[in-house]
Amino acid sequence: MNNFESLYFVGAGGIGMAALERYFLAKGKRVAGYDRTPSDLTRALQAEGVEIAFDEDPALIPEYCRDPRTTLVVYTPAVPADHRGLTFFRNGGFEVVKRAKLLGIVTEHSQGLCFAGTHGKTTTSSMAAHILHESGVGCNAFLGGVLRNYGSNFLLSDTSPYSVIEADEFDRSFHHLRPYVAVITSTDPDHLDIYGTEENYLEGFAHFTELIRPGGALIVHTGLKLVPRLGGDVRTYTYGRDAGDFHASHIRKGGGEIVFDLATPWETITDISLGVPVDINIDNAVAAMAACRLVQVPADDMRRAMASFMGAKRRFEFWLKEPGPRGKVVIDDYAHHPSEIAASITSVRDLYPGRKISVIFQPHLYTRTRDFAPDFARALSLADELLLLPIYPARELPIEGVTSQIILDKATCPVKNIYTKENLIKSIHLLNFDVLLTVGAGDVVDLLPQICHEVKKQQQ
Repeated sequence: MNNFESLYFVGAGGIGMAALERYFLAKGKRVAGYDRTPSDLTRALQAEGVEIAFDEDPALIPEYCRDPRTTLVVYTPAVPADHRGLTFFRNGGFEVVKRAKLLGIVTEHSQGLCFAGTHGKTTTSSMAAHILHESGVGCNAFLGGVLRNYGSNFLLSDTSPYSVIEADEFDRSFHHLRPYVAVITSTDPDHLDIYGTEENYLEGFAHFTELIRPGGALIVHTGLKLVPRLGGDVRTYTYGRDAGDFHASHIRKGGGEIVFDLATPWETITDISLGVPVDINIDNAVAAMAACRLVQVPADDMRRAMASFMGAKRRFEFWLKEPGPRGKVVIDDYAHHPSEIAASITSVRDLYPGRKISVIFQPHLYTRTRDFAPDFARALSLADELLLLPIYPARELPIEGVTSQIILDKATCPVKNIYTKENLIKSIHLLNFDVLLTVGAGDVVDLLPQICHEVKKQQQ
């Protein structure tokens, strides 16, 4: 890496790319890139020193990124192969690597705590990074969500031997990593456009376990179908809410708080209070603390850090919480897999028993909608009211016959409808909701300022 003076990121506005851009800025490199559209993240990166263009025209590539001897080019698999900027670099003899490969290179000289799983990996890795940072042990953290404690998805330490990495299974990216501690939260089938079958998906995770370094450890959630394939001298632990080598005990809920004791193979750490007190975070916290316990973070430091953890943006994030028992509540969650959506709605019901739960869902990808439409319908039927948006295509072209309607037809909510974004905003004042939950991995989050504005207007 010392041979390169500058890096150019194609897909610079992706959350995983942003952490690497910030890392190399901190290392004194010149950083530039391309993204399709401006966002809050690209604006933040620009303010920090990343030069970003929003047009594929190679003429917009900065002069300092035009020498193949001094510039490394990084891209994300979400970028089309015929992207004009990528074509320019490939034809020009530049070294062009995937984001996952660069992340593997950056972290290979540290002891990586790598968090993988269909869901839960952003929150668990964020919790672990916060624990390490607050304990003084420190870490370099490359995360898939912006931590509200720091306003960033990247943490830097010049002294810590540890890196915290969100290990993404999409495009088999996590196969570029060599974990010291690997955590696997879940293996519900996903990304079948990449893997094809559930068996291949599980095989991807099994191969990930083969990459754990000698002397390292695997921490896996109880009850998964996964059959690990471990090399020699790798310790194995299980975790869960009620069972496993690491688990929660004496769970207390009430007064807007969740407190529990953490049972480990060596001791019980009492009175862990969740800074984000939702039910799904019990499992997440157990996983994060298990990993940190294996690298000798003291119990008092873990207890203090968990209480101050504010969560990652778009992970059960409150946008509006009016006072009083009948005040309107608006929550946003990145949930985009049926299991995640079911857990999110269940957590809302747990927090607000007896209140009407309305859910806005924006399906993400045509292939995922096609593959899991009945499962989405079952999960969303846990809501009292369902408001479906059109599918967010991301990297995909439409598939004939695959629309949000195939979810709506199978959903059994008492009230269910499909809206365009424009009609949804216009209709907010007609919705008699108590608690509104927005879910999806697309751009549904962009509607929240308008939604909250309309709700507040009704209360005036």
